Amino acid sequence: MKLKVIGAIAVGLWFAPPAHAAPCLTVTVTGAQGGPQAYQGQAGPGTLIRYGDDADNCSAVRLQFDAGRGTLLRLSQLNVLSSQLNAVFFTHMHNDHSEGFIDLIQHRWALFPASPKIDVVCSDDVGSPLGFTVSCKKFVAHIADAMIHSGEIAQRLAEDKRRLADGPAALANVRAFAPTNEPQAVWSSGDVKVSAIRSTHIAGHASYRVDTPAGSVVIGGDAGNDKFAPPRPSSTSEQVELLAKGADVIVHSTIHPVMGPERDSGMPPPIFLRQSTSSDLGAMAQRAGAKHLVLTHLIPATGSPQHGAWKVPGGALTEDDYRKSAVDAGFKGQVLLAKDLATIRLPAK
Repeated sequence: MKLKVIGAIAVGLWFAPPAHAAPCLTVTVTGAQGGPQAYQGQAGPGTLIRYGDDADNCSAVRLQFDAGRGTLLRLSQLNVLSSQLNAVFFTHMHNDHSEGFIDLIQHRWALFPASPKIDVVCSDDVGSPLGFTVSCKKFVAHIADAMIHSGEIAQRLAEDKRRLADGPAALANVRAFAPTNEPQAVWSSGDVKVSAIRSTHIAGHASYRVDTPAGSVVIGGDAGNDKFAPPRPSSTSEQVELLAKGADVIVHSTIHPVMGPERDSGMPPPIFLRQSTSSDLGAMAQRAGAKHLVLTHLIPATGSPQHGAWKVPGGALTEDDYRKSAVDAGFKGQVLLAKDLATIRLPAK
């Protein structure tokens, strides 16, 4: 500080340091569809997390969690190019969570041949109790097989020699890990840290947490309780609850209790019982101390009297039906019913 004397008064002339843009985080649902069904144009399951500051519109780092049908189109509506994603994370290898990646990586390879490899973070190969192997590595390695055999890749290579000769899979850097019952770091970039934990739905399912200076987000995927059938204290995952302690936002797939085996939906009990109910998620989010609960992958979709082959007992549900089930279970934060492109910003403007 410099002092300038005016008469007998010393006046402090403060030179303020340059203002720093405040860190910010956005969570955007790129697809809210529940399961492989198609309903009114909703994209398949996915969540985009962007982190940065006010100067770069919260977009220094872009992470995509799951990539269901239509992910590339939803990203385009957000002005996010396939070449701008830093990493894609898969909760599990069900096709409704992964088939949009085929479109996304082909687009990146064909239109942005000079772009860097994209990190693909997922569980390591794991044997299913039914006797087969679930493999994210093979999914990525064979991502363009149909287009290779159709001649599409050869044609595109002939048009532009900058494209990688091995096809779209050559642009993917698979970073596989073995999920455990404790959170483990699986990816980081600067102030952004991503951790994962084992969760139950199918073999190899994992849930993720993103921590940044602007806030933290948990992506539960289709996680459910380790016990597939009652008696059990909750339908939610104990591991996800551990991961979610103190998180600002929980994004989680959900099924409404009305579809339960004791009702007349016709849904097979194993399908119902491997999902988390909206009421149990509300109770879990409250115990975890979350401020926001995003219910996505809704089973059934609001406004629909059917979910695939299964009817909704009592008729179509509303957003209030889902919200009420979470609030009645004790959640005191904000409940957001996911729609494609629904966004939460931390901190809120």
